[in-house]
Amino acid sequence: MGVVLVTEKIADNGLQLLRDAGHEVDVRLDLSPGDLVEAIAGANAIIIRSATKVTGEVIDAGRNLQVVGRAGIGLDNVDVEHATSKGVMVVNAPQSNIISAAEHAIGLMIAQARNIPQAHMALVGGSWERSKWEGVELYGKTLGIVGLGHVGALVAQRALALGMKLIAYDPYVTVERAKRMNVQLTSLEDLMAQSDFITIHLPKTKETMGLIDAELLAKSKPGIRIVNAARGGIIDEAALYESIKSGHVGGAALDVFAEEPATGSPLLSLSSVVVTPHLGASTTEAQDKAGITIAEQVILALAGELVPFAVNLAAGSLPESAKPFLPLAVSLGRFLACLHEGLPTSIEIEYQGALAKTPDGSGAAPGTSVLTLAALKGIFAAGTEEPVSYVNVSQLAEDRGLEVRETVTTATRDFVSLMTIRSPEHSVSGTISGPKPDTRIVMVDDHMVEVPPSPNMLVVRNDDRPGMIGIVGTIIGKAEVSISSMAVGPSLKGGTALMVLSTGSSLSPDVLGELRGSNGILDVHQVFLD
Repeated sequence: MGVVLVTEKIADNGLQLLRDAGHEVDVRLDLSPGDLVEAIAGANAIIIRSATKVTGEVIDAGRNLQVVGRAGIGLDNVDVEHATSKGVMVVNAPQSNIISAAEHAIGLMIAQARNIPQAHMALVGGSWERSKWEGVELYGKTLGIVGLGHVGALVAQRALALGMKLIAYDPYVTVERAKRMNVQLTSLEDLMAQSDFITIHLPKTKETMGLIDAELLAKSKPGIRIVNAARGGIIDEAALYESIKSGHVGGAALDVFAEEPATGSPLLSLSSVVVTPHLGASTTEAQDKAGITIAEQVILALAGELVPFAVNLAAGSLPESAKPFLPLAVSLGRFLACLHEGLPTSIEIEYQGALAKTPDGSGAAPGTSVLTLAALKGIFAAGTEEPVSYVNVSQLAEDRGLEVRETVTTATRDFVSLMTIRSPEHSVSGTISGPKPDTRIVMVDDHMVEVPPSPNMLVVRNDDRPGMIGIVGTIIGKAEVSISSMAVGPSLKGGTALMVLSTGSSLSPDVLGELRGSNGILDVHQVFLD
């Protein structure tokens, strides 16, 4: 039996589960970083929430550490990559608060539509203001759901019962799956133009930061009301403030903000804005579920059994040939998803060369199946709200209608090992080279290129004629964004060429628009790999 260090408050039921399984539970709250390093030395597991930082130093100090458990969804405070390299499993409780989050979104929407908080404050302040706080009905209104994952689907169920018409934007959901939920899929622009209310249920990524911006708000239906109980930063709050002030946006209900605590936000001064201090998961039931779920996951991990909510794979369980390719596989998957700006209908993952061989040189290497899971993890991590792990990603692909094929060949012409992911529209290949080893993206859409993966990348397809590099470089330079690397590959069929660039930061929508509008440029895709 093991020692489980618990550094933040979790449900007593969860602690009791650990004790009943025979583990010693060491509850040590409010530890300083230095004290945490000392306390973890004898622990086999650590359970945290959002405050404790499990850094590489902490992981290294855990000489007997087998598992890190996060009683919640986010893992920003855990160095998952370092844990993986040390063979430490990381688990979380991703579904513990989905009902609470969905109910809170519905509650915010009703509160905003009927001005419930404002009327309450007026009445307790001594004012009986019936006419001032007249609201609107939800029945018959169009609700636009931005993100149709677990929480978005639960909101859809509840809104349908209220008699609302449902439309949604989610490039990772098939039309068939949406139909089963009585939801019509549409583009984000059309959703904003048709909706009376929108509710946001997206992860916070580079792709979604500032997604609801001034331009999109200007295209929205006059009087639209906006609910966000997902993540702060997805809405441009300054643009939202101006849109509400102008009267174009009818109001908002917000549980999350770009900067928290948000006590100084100008949105708080608007009478048509309903706010709560990040309470989406703050229910007794959600906290109980989180504590019980994470205790169950830790018990399974310490017993060496299958852990449903594991978010990484312990490096010690991978074949040596696959270990260096694991981060590359995730990057290739994410790269392909960014090229599609959504989910492809099918993918084929091809392994070539030494990567495809067993240690004795025969048959398919066992690591390829792990790398396929890593590639899928990269594809879905780019834009789905649902938690993505090595354990659930195959089921997620099946649920979302993504057909996955894997092929293996021990022959390769140009590289010792090569991994390629293809969809009907796009492809990307990568390899490992050198003693470090260094990862390289070596082909995109059948154009030979060679660049290292980086957090911010740009793929530009253009006419194969002189001056195109200069056009792209001038526009990016004018935006004061540096280019750290670039590769150019002509099409094997002739006529077009492809540039793959690594940039010092992401490009704004205006810069991307200028690139797309330039003579000779056929296609532009921004790729985020962190």
